[in-house]
Amino acid sequence: MAEITAAAVKELRDRSGAGMMDCKKALAETNGDMEAAVDWLRAKGLAAAQKKSSRTAAEGLVGVAVAGTKGVAVEVNSETDFVAKNDQFQDFVRTVAEIALKSGAADAEALSAQAHPAGGTVAEKLVSNIATIGENQTLRRVAQLEVSQGVVVPYVHNAAAPGLGKIGVLVALEGDAPADVLEPLGKQIAMHIAAAFPLALSAADIDPAQLERERAIAAEKAAESGKPAEIVAKMVDGAVAKFAKENALLSQLFVMDNKTPVADVVAKAAKDAGASISLKNYVRFQLGEGIEKETSDFAAEVAAAAGVA
Repeated sequence: MAEITAAAVKELRDRSGAGMMDCKKALAETNGDMEAAVDWLRAKGLAAAQKKSSRTAAEGLVGVAVAGTKGVAVEVNSETDFVAKNDQFQDFVRTVAEIALKSGAADAEALSAQAHPAGGTVAEKLVSNIATIGENQTLRRVAQLEVSQGVVVPYVHNAAAPGLGKIGVLVALEGDAPADVLEPLGKQIAMHIAAAFPLALSAADIDPAQLERERAIAAEKAAESGKPAEIVAKMVDGAVAKFAKENALLSQLFVMDNKTPVADVVAKAAKDAGASISLKNYVRFQLGEGIEKETSDFAAEVAAAAGVA
């Protein structure tokens, strides 16, 4: 059996919102497997549905840049939030976003190889920054959006400077509606995306592995109801359908009124404008999402003091 550390219990508690002893039991039941422990807690009704953790696990900045029908988002990580406030670091992220936009670089490796206006490549400039700032930094990821006709609208939440912040969103609206219709619509949808954290554009786009995971959790919950097999099957199908509806952007309820699906918001805007509007795609970068962060010694000591081994 894997050793259940205070740090692991704290991480699971942060991710699930469940009680400390429930987290300890979940880890014991799953032999220390963090993802399995989250699912165990959810199956027992002890944790809310997990999307991606909103507790970011790295510092730095997300940068966005747009030019007409094209847009780009980049993430550059640093060790501390202090560096994210550094003018040199902010200028680097802003410049890298512009380079990505002009070059069309599709991933971090391709972007790193692009020429930097200060000389050398983006990768070489990053190495120089590490030496002068005195802290490790990494160019983690980049995403591009483009439409044939319409706009790509940017939005930054928790902005540290124009175009730079903790959450960066791009919304691609395609159609022949005028910019004065598309821009405010795109801004509202981008704000929705920042807050609602959709997993995909439509239910059909959600990762099948994610749906299977939800099905397994729903099946375990439903099995405990003691109802007939055919009823259990319907309960499982309903739970998975509900999950897909709540996590697909087009079917999510618009945060501005909490009652209208985003797809209907777009359709109404098109009807009012007497033009075509299609929500083609989006990008949402949250700083540090998906990166594991070591629990501090102090946090572990606090958990240990509370009686967790």
